[in-house]
Formats: sequence, C-alpha cells, structure tokens
Amino acid sequence: MDGAQDEPEWQALLAGRPERAGALAALFAPLLAPPSAADGCVVVGRLAQTLDGRIATRLGHSQWIGGPGDIRHTHRLRALCDAVVVGAGTVRADDPRLTTRHVAGPSPVRVVIDPDRRLGADYGLFRDGPPTLLVTSCGGPPRHGDAETLRIGRDAGGGLDLPALLRALAARGLTKIFVEGGGQTVSRFLVAGCLDRLHVTVAPMILGSGRPAFDLPEVARISEGMRLTWTCHPIEPDMLFDIALDRRAA
Repeated sequence: MDGAQDEPEWQALLAGRPERAGALAALFAPLLAPPSAADGCVVVGRLAQTLDGRIATRLGHSQWIGGPGDIRHTHRLRALCDAVVVGAGTVRADDPRLTTRHVAGPSPVRVVIDPDRRLGADYGLFRDGPPTLLVTSCGGPPRHGDAETLRIGRDAGGGLDLPALLRALAARGLTKIFVEGGGQTVSRFLVAGCLDRLHVTVAPMILGSGRPAFDLPEVARISEGMRLTWTCHPIEPDMLFDIALDRRAA
C-alpha cells in the first residue's frame, strides 16, 4: 500500500474520487463519505502499538514504534482531514509539527487540547507552520503564541466536553477530524462515543513494559469488553487494523 506505484490512486483520493483510488479506497473512502453524526463530523482516531499493547516506554519514548509504512499512513490521514487533534501530553513529549511532509496534500489545522492551559507558547506548533487552535477550558488571552485560543467547557466528569469541541470545529468548517494521539486523548474520544473509525497499527515488537495503548473504564467480565470488527491492511513491516466504531462508546 506504499510507494510511488500508488501515487495516481493517492491523487484520486485527494481529489475526492475514491472510486478511482484502487486499493487505497477500501481504507480511506469511509473518511470521505458524508457524515452520519448530528455534529456533521467524521472522526478517526489512530494509535501505533507493540504486540503487547504499548505505545511508549515508561519514560514516554515512542519514536518510532511504527515503521515507514505507518509514518506514511499517518501523513495521509493528515492530508485527508481538515484538522488533526493531539493532547497536551503529546506536544510536551514530542513537540510535533503535524504537517504532511511525507505525502502530497495540504497540512491540516492543528488542534491542541490543553484544558488547564499549562503548555508554554514556545513549542514549535505555536510559533510557525499551519494554523493552530489551542483548546482550553480556562480564560486568558485570545492568542497563544501564533495560535488562536478556543474555549470549550467541561463535561460532567471534569474533562473537556468533546461533543462540544466537535460542534465548534464543524462551525469553522472543520468536519474531517483526525485524533492522532496520544493514547489518553484517543481513549477519551472513544469513551465519549466521538469516534467514527479507529486505525490501530500493530508493530512486530514487544516491550514488556511501558504505557498502554488505551485507558478505558475497568470491566469485571470479558463479556463487558468492546467486541469489534476490523479489516486488515499490511503496511510493511506492520499491520494496520481499520475498525468501524460509528460513535459507539466504550
């Protein structure tokens, strides 16, 4: 699914013509379909994990669990979506650029979730590059470095009101949303029932310790877990699982 041989198919996807996208259509066409949720958004979450379900070491080192195919896939998701969402922990650990450096296509609006507004303005995505939104529940100035501040309230549990965030992004014309990480941010979208699809890359690697991919409410019985269906796509040397959630909540 990688390499120069699929470039015409990739260009067809960028043009919104999945019927001409060949093998790429099965994976990416659902992201281009009309939204079914009332907020008008199509939301995809993505994680890269080891065979034993780790996304980072205990100290937070995560570059790179996925191989070249996973990196290319991540950049493709950015190019197809209007906005890419990350949590404050990801910015603090990686200082990512969140651009489309490895594929053709536009870079999305960067959305950083920082409810308590603890990040400084010295991170790269607050200084240059594509437009950035800092999403917070606190007051403060309307700008954070070069980023615009977007204030969103909290839900009943004290976390950011994610349905309200999606509505606010849709009001700005940002309806294709890519929740890139980290694990806690993706998990919160899953718990809130705010994901249409979930892409999980599994790398042929075992860490034996480290941070788990998902942080979800505890269940007492196996039958209470989320039983899902998926399609499998090899992205050498890893395996990508495309999971249809359709806003199902954990």
